[in-house]
Amino acid sequence: MLESLTGLVAIIALFVIISRQQSRIGLIERELGALRSLVLSGVHVAPPQAKPVEQAANDSMPADAAIAAATDIAPPSAGEAAAEEKSSTEAEAAEAASGPWAAGEAAPAGPAPAQLAAATVKAAQKPDIETALGTRWAVWVGGIALALGGLFLIRYTIEAGIFGPGVRLSMAAMLGLVLVGVGEFIRRTGFKVPVQGVAGAYIPAILTAAGAFILFGTVYAAHGVYGFIGPALAFTLLGAIGVATIAAALVHGQALAGVGLLGAVVTPMLVASQAPNPWALFGYLAIVLAATGVIARLRDWKLLMAAAFLGTGLWTILYMTDAPGTNLPVILFINAVTLAVLALVWLGRRGGEAGHARGFDWPSIAPGFFVGLSAMALFVDPAYAAGDALPGAALIAALVGVALYRSLALALLHAAGLATVLVYLGIIPPTSVASDFSGGALGVDGLPAAVADTLMLRIGIFLGLVFIGAGFWAARKFAASAHIRAASWAAWGVVAPLVILLALWFTFGNLDRDLVYAAVAALLVVVFAAGGEWIARGEQPPLQGGAAVSFALGGAAVGALLMLYMAFGSGWTTILLGAAAIVPALATRWRAYPVLGWISVGAVIAVLGRIAFDPTIVGAEFLSRTPVFNWLLPGCGVPALAFGFAAWQLARTTNGRPRLAMEAGAALFAVLTVAILVRHAMHGGVVDTGAATLAEQAIYTLIAIGTGAILVAIDMRSPSSVLRYGSLAAGVVSVAFIVIQHFGALNPLFTDESTGRIPVFNLLFLAYLLPALAAGGLALYARDKRPKWYAAMLALMAALLAFVYATLSVRRLFKGEFIGLWSGLGQLETYTYSALWLIIGVALLTAGVWLKSQVLRVASAALISVAVLKVFLFDMSELEGVLRALSFIGLGAVLIGIGLFYQRLLTRAARGT
Repeated sequence: MLESLTGLVAIIALFVIISRQQSRIGLIERELGALRSLVLSGVHVAPPQAKPVEQAANDSMPADAAIAAATDIAPPSAGEAAAEEKSSTEAEAAEAASGPWAAGEAAPAGPAPAQLAAATVKAAQKPDIETALGTRWAVWVGGIALALGGLFLIRYTIEAGIFGPGVRLSMAAMLGLVLVGVGEFIRRTGFKVPVQGVAGAYIPAILTAAGAFILFGTVYAAHGVYGFIGPALAFTLLGAIGVATIAAALVHGQALAGVGLLGAVVTPMLVASQAPNPWALFGYLAIVLAATGVIARLRDWKLLMAAAFLGTGLWTILYMTDAPGTNLPVILFINAVTLAVLALVWLGRRGGEAGHARGFDWPSIAPGFFVGLSAMALFVDPAYAAGDALPGAALIAALVGVALYRSLALALLHAAGLATVLVYLGIIPPTSVASDFSGGALGVDGLPAAVADTLMLRIGIFLGLVFIGAGFWAARKFAASAHIRAASWAAWGVVAPLVILLALWFTFGNLDRDLVYAAVAALLVVVFAAGGEWIARGEQPPLQGGAAVSFALGGAAVGALLMLYMAFGSGWTTILLGAAAIVPALATRWRAYPVLGWISVGAVIAVLGRIAFDPTIVGAEFLSRTPVFNWLLPGCGVPALAFGFAAWQLARTTNGRPRLAMEAGAALFAVLTVAILVRHAMHGGVVDTGAATLAEQAIYTLIAIGTGAILVAIDMRSPSSVLRYGSLAAGVVSVAFIVIQHFGALNPLFTDESTGRIPVFNLLFLAYLLPALAAGGLALYARDKRPKWYAAMLALMAALLAFVYATLSVRRLFKGEFIGLWSGLGQLETYTYSALWLIIGVALLTAGVWLKSQVLRVASAALISVAVLKVFLFDMSELEGVLRALSFIGLGAVLIGIGLFYQRLLTRAARGT
């Protein structure tokens, strides 16, 4: 079935090719006739301008075919360019009009030559299905058919028993050699591809690929099926065919190189041996890689080079995973060859590094990945790292060195940095990254790396120096020309040493206090800061503080953080960390680096995280129970003052977003200081346990209202969007506290909490009256300074707080210390509420008129309406005797008085108009 289908496809392809070639022969005859008449007349013709279509086709052809196409026509003189262009245009128009299926017919008369030329170009840009069948599909199907035909021939002779195995293999080998020879013959006779879209179906390359495919199959059958040749000879022949095919790609194109590379990489799998020799395997792979690198570099074939690195890397990892024994020199050899081919062959002739400072070589990702993976295995796999991790460190250093030598290979730097970080994070117990390549496993299993402690310490120092030296030198080199490349070098120049230091401290140092590691961290701070300044002086223009400088100074900030944690206890760490925010803010007096302000913001975040981790600052067991004067005051107060000073300094220098963030941090820590001191005092020296009480919540509410007032006042003196929105947020938070906690969850009417034994200055005074006065004062103060809704919200909340305070005070007067709702209501108490609400309503009305506040007047109307409903719906049924009468009499009097009051106001308004 497959043979019949292949034959049918071949017949169709041949028919299409013959039809197409007839059309082309007719066109060539007409062109030759026109050229002959011009030559006989003695006229010289100038060469026409190359059409974009033909130029694209020539660019996509292999080198020799393109040269042949370019030199096929002798350049005539410029005197008769018009005649040549007219003749060429007419000939092309004739082909476009007739088409390959009507080659023998005469072309009818058409439009003007210019229109014919435009139509011809348009037709060339959009090839039809006929052109695709006749020029591309036919060639590819034919090449596949030839390759399959060779295999089918061998299969047929086996099944029919016509020839012996030796003769069959000889015939197959001859067929493969014939196809290679035919392909070379066609190429040498001047075959070229003048039609757009046909360069991908270059016939000589396809014939050569089919021949190589048949030769691969013949050698493998001679070894694997019949055993005519041994593994050594088969290995050599298959490798030679693969390398030769790759070399032939110099004249046949990249597709053929891919065929040869695939065959060369698969060869070791096809040839089995009872005693495999790793040196033979990786020596062979090194030769294939080097040959492929040379070919790929000559033709600038990035895909071929990446495929070669990928194949070599996969073989390396496969060997490290499945090899029964360990051969460390072999692993180091193939990785060294990989880096050498990358640096000396593939990137060896790029026209200078200066012209490629901004470029990136993506094929180098593959060697970076596999060499970095090998380095990690040499560190953590017990089969390779038993007491000696120096080879892994050497590979990482080699990656950094090649990346430094060839700036296009930036991927190697990232691979080296990532491998270093993973290895040193893996030595921190109990989360060590361990692997067993010989067992085929790679994962996190909590096992320590099988290396000596002192050796890892020394290797860490060595790698840290490598990253610092190379990183800052390269960052300075590229600071003026390639900002992203400079930033990458500077980033790994600080990240890798900091991770190494952190891992060594966690593994070998004293976590409570270690002055030796603290001194190392301080040294890194100085080195990173000096390095950032050195990089900044290399920028163009200098001292701009770009990304590379930002990474260097950011690394100095992180190093300072580690130094504080290593050298001081938790209390002093929090205080000094907050005070450290002043340093970068002061530095903006001399350097306008954008990162300096953000380093101060980073200090705010670090202190917040420190307090969130341990709100007691020094630990619950060491926190004094003395109110106010304990570690909480300096632990939160000093950072608040430092952040405020940093914001003030940034406002005088940079005045950007970091200044706003520092203002917000200062305000937040000021509020946090007061709040945490209140909690400490209210809970007897404990800040991290116990639920909040109404008294404590009242203090928090007062703090929020006071914060809003302070932010408004400061904003009036020094306008800032942080202060403006911060004051609005403080007001909204205070209102949320009141509605949720005061009126709801912590209301003594629902919780039956003790309100205190003192008649006036009790819990109700603290939780309702004081917040009412504070909210009313803030509403009055912010009336013309904040949006109208803000003052109205606070005024309404003040009125509600006053109403609740008065109501609960009446209930306390009747019920005593505990005023729970379930204790019931008396008639006199019920009447008192009605009278009280009417009095409060009148008071609100008076205040609203006096203050010209519509909110208070509306609140008064709402409260009086509630009182009216209570009298008519509740008092009428619950009260008896004189209390019922007094309730209605009082209500009527108040309503009449309110009516007279409003009539008088309206009369005065009318007289005023």
